[in-house]
Amino acid sequence: MPRLVGINHVVLEVADLERALDFYGRLFELELRGRVPRMAFLDMGDQFLVLAEVPEPDGPDGARHFGLVVDDRDEVRRRLEGSGADVLPSRGLDFRDPWGNHVQVVEYGDVQFTKAPPVLAGMGLGGLVKSPGALRELREKGLL
Repeated sequence: MPRLVGINHVVLEVADLERALDFYGRLFELELRGRVPRMAFLDMGDQFLVLAEVPEPDGPDGARHFGLVVDDRDEVRRRLEGSGADVLPSRGLDFRDPWGNHVQVVEYGDVQFTKAPPVLAGMGLGGLVKSPGALRELREKGLL
């Protein structure tokens, strides 16, 4: 059975992206990881917060979602078949649970999110490894 490893990111819906960046910038020291139209990615080391501009934030049908890190995304995809969840079209694995929550599933090896080796070992996940791309991103940020 696939194991949950951690939270990769959370997406907050905002009505005005610039105003939201100003608001959160007054509360916290922000490092902008990147931007795409109507979205800003705020760096938190190996995790991130996304601010997504939507005209009228309206709950689970909008951009709001969270990303779970797992050890085996393909196995999660197999287990979603016949589960009652709605698998959404995406370049990875996104689904809406039976209650409407939007969940994005990412594999530990493919993302910057890291757990310390003793923590992974204690979780029984000591054999997980990072992809070359994830290792490059971690090195570029001085996190490896």
